[in-house]
Order: sequence, then structure tokens, then C-alpha cells
Amino acid sequence: MLLHTLADYGARESAARLSEDVLHHAKRAFLDWLAALYPGTRTAPCLQLLGAHGDELGHGASSLPGCGTTAFAPTAAWINGSVSHAVEFDDIYRDAVYHPGCPTIAAALAVAEDRAASGRALLNAIVAGYEISTRIGAAVQPSHYRYFHTTGTVGGFGAAAAAAALARRAMPQAMLHALATAGTLASGLQQAFRSDAMSKALHAGHAAEVGVRAGLGAAHGLTGVADILEGEVGFGAALARDPDWRLATEALGERYNIARITQKNHGCCGHTFAAIDAVLALRAQGLRPEAVRAIDVDTYQIALDVTGNFAPATAFEAKFSLPYVLSHALVHGSVRLDAFGERRRADETVLGLMRRVALHADPELSARFPGQRAARVRVATRDGSKVSHYAPYRKGDPEAPLSDQGLYPAAFLWTDDRPAEPPPPFHDW
Repeated sequence: MLLHTLADYGARESAARLSEDVLHHAKRAFLDWLAALYPGTRTAPCLQLLGAHGDELGHGASSLPGCGTTAFAPTAAWINGSVSHAVEFDDIYRDAVYHPGCPTIAAALAVAEDRAASGRALLNAIVAGYEISTRIGAAVQPSHYRYFHTTGTVGGFGAAAAAAALARRAMPQAMLHALATAGTLASGLQQAFRSDAMSKALHAGHAAEVGVRAGLGAAHGLTGVADILEGEVGFGAALARDPDWRLATEALGERYNIARITQKNHGCCGHTFAAIDAVLALRAQGLRPEAVRAIDVDTYQIALDVTGNFAPATAFEAKFSLPYVLSHALVHGSVRLDAFGERRRADETVLGLMRRVALHADPELSARFPGQRAARVRVATRDGSKVSHYAPYRKGDPEAPLSDQGLYPAAFLWTDDRPAEPPPPFHDW
């Protein structure tokens, strides 16, 4: 059964001496997660969650970074996982259409602090969670993403693996039962993307909390069903069409997916990034908003399904509006946190440019999803000329990674005057 292979790997990985390159990528993932988390502490649903769990705060050893308090591990994972997904700056594993950091690292940090684990143990747990969950995610795509939010569903496996690895009883059986229990508690529906509700961010928090409870429970004998992935009425049968389970174990322990993570350079939905990069390239070549007569965007169908909103009414909807973020990028030169304040969303130059945008699903680019996220932007100008730019991948993708120095400062552009608490620098753990 698949879980036996994954659990054996997870148990080994939690105690392995990982290469410096893999550890470096784990540190990048951790710092990138913090960079997504800190801005989230100043917005919904953080304030609501702190209020809802007020009686639980100040207890336990698991921190809520940026909030100045602690909680017991499951509650800390629930809040931190949700908050780190709130401002759309979290990392991506492209092949799985999945944000692994929010659930995996939220769970890992909560358990590591609860158990006073070493920094090296934390990094090993993060790696185990990333490697197991990204492979499960890749195996069920692209069909899984039609109805389900991978971060909420597959994220539980990453969180459970990380929690089990840190529970000080990371033998294969405990790892197996942690993953099995997380699988049956998976949830997160795409409908949550389509309104201004806070539910989407909660998917990541739920996955993180499920993982912590599953991992700690398994370490004390809680059992799950070993064929939850490939069983007749299991995860794959219920949540995907014809999953390719070979991908769940392919090159496991040999090729590290944590070294192939996309880190976000824009503060919005990742499906818009290639188009943003393309229009920014044209802007760098001298294109200005006032010269534009029409903009045509060719990209993959899923990008249009998720971000084809021409009338975003809220900051959340604007983050999932390709016409808005594309126009904002051309007008202002970036799409960071300040792009979604009321003043920017009411910018007449941006709104006027949006009316000149047309979106097109390109069959060839659609067929390459999820392994490639490309876009072509074609612009007709008022003087009759035409310019275009093709972005075969996104800045921040493995093909064009952000530098260590450029990884997280972009997230700290605020829409109010409160200073951000900076994440720590790289150091030897």
C-alpha cells in the first residue's frame, strides 16, 4: 500500500542527515512562510480567530508569531495556518496546484515548540511534510482541482507527516497512522474562492490542525486505515479522476520537491503571475497605460476559471481578478499588498485599463497545466503598433527563483502605518 512506502520514507527522513542544499531550501521555505504570515496578522481572519480562541491564548508553548502570545499546538497550527494563507503570499508547488508551506510549516512549528525540538529536527519535519504531500498532490491532479482546494485537502498529509516526525515516536507505524487519519479528514471546496468569505484561508489552518491532531494521536496509538489513498472508496476515488499513484512515490528520497517550490513575487493568486510578469516586461520596454488601446491575454483555462473576474468588489476578489492585477501592474509597476487598498481599487486609470482587457484560453497552454503556468500578453496601442511578450513561467518558479535576499522583503508593504515584525535572518540551525 502507498502509505507504507510514504510512512517508511517519512520516518527515515525525520532522522536523516539531509544535504546542505535541501536544508537551505527548507530554510527558504520557513522564512517565506513567515513573510506570508506576518502581514496576515494585521488582517482577517487573524483578528476573528484570536477573538474566537481568546480563552485558549497564553497557554501552551506554541507561538503565534506577530500576535505576541501562545497557544496549545493544535490551536496554534489552526491560527497560524489560516493567517499565513490570508494575504496570498504563500509558496506553491506547481505540479500539485498546492501551497505546502501554510499547513506543513504551521503544524511543524507548533509541534516543534510544544516538544522543544531542535531547529534541525524542525527542518527535517518540514522536508518530510513537503516531500510526502507534494507527491500526493501531484498524483491527484489536475482533476482534483476542479472541485477541491488542494491546500485544504492534501495539506493535511504534509501537516501530519511533519507532526508525526516531531512527536518523538516517528517510527513508520506512527507516521502511517498519522497520514491515514489526515486523509479521511481532508476538506476544502473551490466554492470558497468565489466570494469574499474568509473560508479559503481557513482551509490551510484546518489542514494544519488536522495534521497536528493526527500526528500526535498516532504517536499515542490512534489508528487510521492504511489504504486511505488508493482504496475503493478512498481519497483518490472520491476526490479525483484516475489518479496516477506512481507519482506519489516517484524519486522519493532522491529528488527533493522542496527544491522546486515557487515563491511568490506578487501578492495575489498565482494563476495571474505569468500574465503580470509579461505586462511588467512590456512596461520595462516603455509601454505606458495611456498608450494602450487593447490588451489580449492568452493563458490556461484554469487561470480564467479562477481569476476571470472583471468586476471585483472587494480586496479579496481583486486578488483573484486577472484584469485588475494586470492593469494595476501596468499602471503602478507592481502588485504587492498596497495594491488592494480602497484607494488603489478605485483608481480610475486602473479601472479604465481593465475595460480594455480580453482574456483567452489557449488550448496548448491549457494542456500543459499544471506543470507549466504560462501566459502571452498582446497589446495594441493607440498609434496602431502592436507589442507582445510571452512568459513561459513565473518569476519565483524553479526556472527563475527569487534570491535569498529577495525572498521576503516584498511582503512588507503595508496599507497602514503599523510596522511589520521582520522575520529572522538565515543562520545555522
